[in-house]
Amino acid sequence: MVHRVIALAAAGLLVAACQKPKQEPAGAAATVQPGQNDSLPVVVLETTKGRIVMQLDRKAAPLTVANILAHVNAHFYDGLVFHRVVRGFVIQAGVLTAAGMEKLSNAPPVPNEADNGLKNVRGSVGLAREMDPQSGGVQFYINLADNSAALDFRAKDAKDWGYAVFGKVTAGMDVVDKIAAVRTVLQGNYTNLPVEPVIITKAYVQTGT
Repeated sequence: MVHRVIALAAAGLLVAACQKPKQEPAGAAATVQPGQNDSLPVVVLETTKGRIVMQLDRKAAPLTVANILAHVNAHFYDGLVFHRVVRGFVIQAGVLTAAGMEKLSNAPPVPNEADNGLKNVRGSVGLAREMDPQSGGVQFYINLADNSAALDFRAKDAKDWGYAVFGKVTAGMDVVDKIAAVRTVLQGNYTNLPVEPVIITKAYVQTGT
């Protein structure tokens, strides 16, 4: 994996701090990986604030879910932090380590699947992106409130394409709310960065019952 010091502005709505392809996630190839054939795979985030369980929707967002699962199975998210926490809006992760370094992926951007009928309501999980609607990659956010008016698909143009929801939190919204309550600061070019890092210690696909 490529790591480098943060040097990019996190401006704009749900802006992905990095979208430059660097390296394909290890383990994303050939062999069948956990969750690969499930229509509703479950991803668990073990964090320093507790456990968050997310059910992904492969039928509604097949390309997004496949990309997220490939990175989960490659342990891409292990050690990353929630780098953007905005009370009453979202918490976001997928690029920054606790040491303040970027962790980048070579996986190409995912076509925007916001036009799938899923809504940006409290507890839903969506794909973060830059201003370009087709720039989403590995960063994800969890909605803290009903953000449909601001984030949902309205039309296939740069202004109204919206943000693709690809799952929902099924357990651990109390943990999400704990993360949402942490104190944040402006640090470098990042706004809403928790003072005390909230770390994803491990992300994995839940198997079995």
